[in-house]
Amino acid sequence: MREQTAINLPKTKKRILVADDEASMRELLGMVLESEGYSVVGVPTGRDAVQILCQERGAFDLVIQDLKMPGLDGTELLRWIKSEVPDVPVIVITAFSSWDSAVEAMRLGAYDYIRKPFDTDTIRSVVGRALERRSAILASGEGRNEDARGFEMIGNDPLIQAVFRMIKLIAPTDSTVLIQGASGTGKEIVARTIHQRSHRRDRPFLPVNCSAFTESLLESELFGHVKGAFTGAIEHKQGLFRAAHGGTLFLDEVADMSLTTQVKILRVLEERKISPVGSTELHPIDVRIIAATNKAMEEEVQAKNFREDLFYRLNVIPLYLPALRDRKDDIPLLAGHFLAKYSRQMKKEVCKISDRARQALFDYDWPGNVRELENIIQRHVALCEGDAITSLSISTRPQSAVVAVPQADYTLIPPGGVSLEEKLESYERSYLKEALKLTGGNLTTAAKLLGMTYRSIRYRVKKLRVKETVA
Repeated sequence: MREQTAINLPKTKKRILVADDEASMRELLGMVLESEGYSVVGVPTGRDAVQILCQERGAFDLVIQDLKMPGLDGTELLRWIKSEVPDVPVIVITAFSSWDSAVEAMRLGAYDYIRKPFDTDTIRSVVGRALERRSAILASGEGRNEDARGFEMIGNDPLIQAVFRMIKLIAPTDSTVLIQGASGTGKEIVARTIHQRSHRRDRPFLPVNCSAFTESLLESELFGHVKGAFTGAIEHKQGLFRAAHGGTLFLDEVADMSLTTQVKILRVLEERKISPVGSTELHPIDVRIIAATNKAMEEEVQAKNFREDLFYRLNVIPLYLPALRDRKDDIPLLAGHFLAKYSRQMKKEVCKISDRARQALFDYDWPGNVRELENIIQRHVALCEGDAITSLSISTRPQSAVVAVPQADYTLIPPGGVSLEEKLESYERSYLKEALKLTGGNLTTAAKLLGMTYRSIRYRVKKLRVKETVA
């Protein structure tokens, strides 16, 4: 890594500017990123960063910056970058308050936020995704669009980082993918991201919700029909399989298909040909299939609700999305991103979340996952009368009217008390289960995912009786 100079950087490599007042941090990032083939320039202050960005305008593909620096601090530097060179993504790294800093960084337009001390694999992953996203933006001509993150996901929790790594591996292939996860975890976002990173990105991505149609209508949507095939078929219809030719077809809520439709989907996957409803003519198709469901597919197969042979055809590459309650450390990132998104859309200057509102976000169990968090932030930005969300009204019950009600203080311990040991064991058990699920029951890999030793995870799995439930 070189320190600030006025010479031009080689154009054959992705170029990264690191702004951090700690020389050891600049050196560490330089070693990690240069080993990945990037050109890295380090500067100790925000003013130095501005100077070199002006001198070598257009020379950098990414900025990694600390949030606390002498002189021109990280917040001011981030504001300047998003104003003057908005097409350059910024990753913020800091050892200070994870919540306030993360919300502020994401609100100001940072691509991602990482708290020190960090794992070098996380840096590699976040940097790789940021640079890939910038390349896609430049190629599509999105330019200054502040919402140009597109369908990119956010998160630094090990569970979601494992998903990111899997996406990077499987996107270039044509393998069929089955995404499982609770409602609101982002299954369609993952499917779109896989498509956007594949060689099919310039061809259609067509989603269909399999639970939104009756059996006959779903078959017509998927396979098309010929004129007169049934009452109301007044013209030929192509169908989504043929419309998605060369691209990706996303079958959402695939577990809700009837057994009859499942047989037909199985035949399509085996023969790669479809026949419109009411026709005997076969049409070859070239479509990648990505399926998703919020149901436990193994249980659906055992209950005879889903064909086992189709399950294995779809489950070539299984991908499991963690629930938000299992990655709560990502809430500041997500809240900051949604705060910025809806403040811009509504032309409001909501830039803070109070301590009480923050505690409410962490205490809530999030049955609706990331989608529910987004909806709640959107609603409170709309109702906010100042520059800060001071309290949160979180309820799963629909309300007939919006009424301003004073919120009670949120506490971790209810009036009747709580068993701390049970809470901690339940929390730990959830992480162990998810890690074993993501790694196919491999204890060594799961231990690395959770930052544990093999001996430690083996002991915890045995004590909490986790392996029996995942095997």
